[in-house]
Amino acid sequence: MTRSGGHAYLLDNQQPEAGQRFDALSTLFDPTTFRHIERLGIGSGWRCWEVGAGGTSVVSWLARKVGPTGRVLATDIDTSWQTTTVRTPVEVRRHDVGVDEPPAEAFDLVHARLVLVHVPDRERALASMIRALRPGGRLLIEDADAALQPLLCPDEHGPEQQLANRLRHGFRALLSQRGADLSYGRKLPRLLREAGLRQVEADAYFPLTSPACTALEAATVEQVRASLVEAGLATNEDIDRHLANVAEGTMDLATSPLISAWGRKP
Repeated sequence: MTRSGGHAYLLDNQQPEAGQRFDALSTLFDPTTFRHIERLGIGSGWRCWEVGAGGTSVVSWLARKVGPTGRVLATDIDTSWQTTTVRTPVEVRRHDVGVDEPPAEAFDLVHARLVLVHVPDRERALASMIRALRPGGRLLIEDADAALQPLLCPDEHGPEQQLANRLRHGFRALLSQRGADLSYGRKLPRLLREAGLRQVEADAYFPLTSPACTALEAATVEQVRASLVEAGLATNEDIDRHLANVAEGTMDLATSPLISAWGRKP
């Protein structure tokens, strides 16, 4: 995504590091997402709306699951990630879930991952997704909760980890300034229940260290480097030193917990 409701998105899809971030996020979180969607019963002929797609991995997996008789609508406010010809059953459409009306059709599954935390009008966006469900349709929302676990290095045992956590604090400050709700993930079960969904459940996934965490951090810091420096939250020297530490591969880097919440429309 790039903009939503007038707010600039800190992690622009058109920046050169975006592809590296997409790949790392897919490696980290696709297995969790796929496990939940499988549990919700996806099958041939399902109609799915992937909100804020931001990449192709989930869209392609959904297309294989629903087959030629199904449908996958992939929307985002920036569709520059679409670099190949789209084939049935996938349609890619530019759409801002926090502003635009929902698609005029009924879906068996609506899914959004790491989207609503960045949308200023999250309440409208969630209502829009629920409106798009058919009766009995399933909603799966997955979002981070950076306030629940705010550290890049939970084991802060040396100066490298202290620098990493200082830069992560600066990154979180930038997100907050742009309207992100850093404690949104924990609210999802309640919000789904209050919206009238049934059979609401949730869980969380928290990778503590992996090569994908390292790749994600390197790409993210490069993307926000200019913003961190401009805001006085770090110097270029701080960032260069941190990226060198990351490249050594000796720090245990974590992500914010990804909280997945799901429910069924009556």
